[in-house]
Amino acid sequence: MEVLHHLRALLHLTAILSGIWGFQLDMRYAVRRIRSVLVTACAVALTVIPTLSAPRTALAQRTDARWPVRSREHVDLWLHGFAMISSDSSQIPIFAPSYRSALTVAKNSANIFSELDANHESLAKRLRDNPSLLAAQFLPLYFGSWAEMESALDLFVKSDGNPRAAKTDASAELIAFLASTFRSTEDRDFARRFLAGLRSERDLLFHTWWLAETKKRDQLFEVVDSLWQKVQRPALQSFLNHTQLGNGELILSPSLDAEGRTVNEGKKMNRVAVGFPESREHATDVLFAFAHEAVSSLTTASVDDNTTPAEKRSGAAAKLQSTASVRGGAMLVGKISPELAPKYAAFYLRAAGVAPGTDVMATFAKTFPLPAEMLASIERQIAIAFGGI
Repeated sequence: MEVLHHLRALLHLTAILSGIWGFQLDMRYAVRRIRSVLVTACAVALTVIPTLSAPRTALAQRTDARWPVRSREHVDLWLHGFAMISSDSSQIPIFAPSYRSALTVAKNSANIFSELDANHESLAKRLRDNPSLLAAQFLPLYFGSWAEMESALDLFVKSDGNPRAAKTDASAELIAFLASTFRSTEDRDFARRFLAGLRSERDLLFHTWWLAETKKRDQLFEVVDSLWQKVQRPALQSFLNHTQLGNGELILSPSLDAEGRTVNEGKKMNRVAVGFPESREHATDVLFAFAHEAVSSLTTASVDDNTTPAEKRSGAAAKLQSTASVRGGAMLVGKISPELAPKYAAFYLRAAGVAPGTDVMATFAKTFPLPAEMLASIERQIAIAFGGI
């Protein structure tokens, strides 16, 4: 499962786009291109499915607030599916440790056995056999609603992943986009069965559970939103502007833990999904997980600059990237609020299952070791970002 923490959204998107158009693209242009393809093709797909209402796209949902805090059912449903079928043995887990057991208890109490349950073993086995499928966790962040995403996946499944079976160019490109994640016959079968499992989960339990859970967390949501918009986001804004993260959506998802899911679209729109804290006392955990995600572009560059071609080929550089994001996030938090840096460190130590000890920062450095030159590079890049150079 370690591979999942090295699949950052930008690298994943580059691979997808290279597979569709056959050459390397400027990242900001590429994301605008794929966004256009997704919106156009999903609109076409929806016109032939009368039972679905046309989705409101993410662009239509923008407010004047920068980085508004959101709750997205389709993101939560998709990640829920992966949380239920994935094992996670990496240092920083993606999914909250108690999430799967809590949802399993809820399903058992309601005597629910879904298609996801029926296909659990075969879906989990396919993930083990092909870990690259874990990159599919990023897919809901490219869509504005469950209806939009479901329509796209229906189109993909019915075409058997063959763009030539599409009736429009936009639909063909959408199929090609999804086929870059679900490449083989076995992967397409995984997509089909996973989609069917999520439909079953949603109808039998998840939609009702999600509405109740969202209502239960309304006050906590307001606390997080107020803290984010009044204190944390303004303190980060100059850094975000400099790193092409000037605006976006911050999505709170109850299944996630300390490792977020991110899609970068430059200055126009970005999406970062992080865990939904359990209580007011942990409201700052949202900042910690966001900082870990936001600093990724800088840490990626620092790791790239300070590793050899041999280290890149062997995978050693990719392993360093996971650690670099954790350490870089601490620097970023410390830059805006030095007193929060130890709390950030304790948050990631807890996620890694390590006791903070008497000196939390020393334990943090020992648990997440990084070469001195790499640390210095990340710190320098963060300082430059805040300075607007």
